[in-house]
Amino acid sequence: MRATALFIVLSATTFFASPSQAQDAAAGEKVFTKCKVCHVADQDQNRIGPSLNGVIGRVAGTHPGFTYSAAMIAAGKSGVKWDEPTLTTYLHAPQSMVKGTKMTFPGLKDDKDIANVIAYLKQFSK
Repeated sequence: MRATALFIVLSATTFFASPSQAQDAAAGEKVFTKCKVCHVADQDQNRIGPSLNGVIGRVAGTHPGFTYSAAMIAAGKSGVKWDEPTLTTYLHAPQSMVKGTKMTFPGLKDDKDIANVIAYLKQFSK
């Protein structure tokens, strides 16, 4: 049941993600200040949350040295991989996509902010 619900959520990403959405990494860095309390992107360092260095393409719940919630580990085992559409859905509402995640951040509501944060993260995911 959980895997089916997760598949439905991930399938809905086409409604949120717009490949033609212009991305601005500098603007994304400004939005990322909301994330810096828990995450680092420019170096491989875990904090309250896992390092986001190299997050694009990573399977959910797999960064070494970070203790993930059972829900995030299960998401990774069910096939969740952090690509643009999946990150877009997750950043809109983390707790809705992965029920039981330890991430308490309520999400970003502006699609442009999300696209820009993803552009910022891409710089550190090569």
